[in-house]
Amino acid sequence: MNKRIGIPLIAFTLAATGCANMTETQRGTATGAGIGAGVGAILGGVTGNGKGSRVATGAVLGGAAGAIAGNIWSSRMERQKQQMEQATQGTGVQVSQTQDNRLKLEIPTDISFDTNRADIKSNFRPILDRFATTLAENPNTRVTIVGHTDSTGSDAINDPLSVNRAARTRDYLVNRGVASSRFMIDGRGSHEPIASNATEATRARNRRVEIYVAEPQAAAQAPAPVAPSTPVQRY
Repeated sequence: MNKRIGIPLIAFTLAATGCANMTETQRGTATGAGIGAGVGAILGGVTGNGKGSRVATGAVLGGAAGAIAGNIWSSRMERQKQQMEQATQGTGVQVSQTQDNRLKLEIPTDISFDTNRADIKSNFRPILDRFATTLAENPNTRVTIVGHTDSTGSDAINDPLSVNRAARTRDYLVNRGVASSRFMIDGRGSHEPIASNATEATRARNRRVEIYVAEPQAAAQAPAPVAPSTPVQRY
């Protein structure tokens, strides 16, 4: 059984408890209830399944930098969701809005990567190209990319493979002009399946990459930079 250790920040009059059963969409960001109150939380996890601890990047990202102080679902986010729904129609990519107001793209391995590989497949590139365009149109958003594998093989293979898949996805987007500072990556190996690993069909569902896009409330409310005024020329 996986064990998660949450690291909450308590703000306003709310105390965040019960972190052991947090879902993926609740980890790493402030929950929806915190948006109106300006409550931020850092919720991280380190998972083990008896074979060994989860990849180190998961501990670093979850424990040290897993949160932002509230997300908003703006018209820009809704437009980006609609654009990605159109771009991925018929591909098997799932596009959704999470409970904590993040845009989620769930990308199965048959589109993104070959089995036991981290090289991006050709049919994944047009999706990432379109995604990079929407990110350029929404410069305040932050992106988290999480790689997953099925249970075939050991943690020694699956953990770094899941991280490499996330890293290759990030690198592709950076090469398309998205600033590297906007990204966080993580690899969960086989520790967070969404289906049974009993058959090839269900194992294929677990081999996936998840991309989360958030527009932090603070960034959205920050005033736009003011251009310096032109000096008055006097003659």
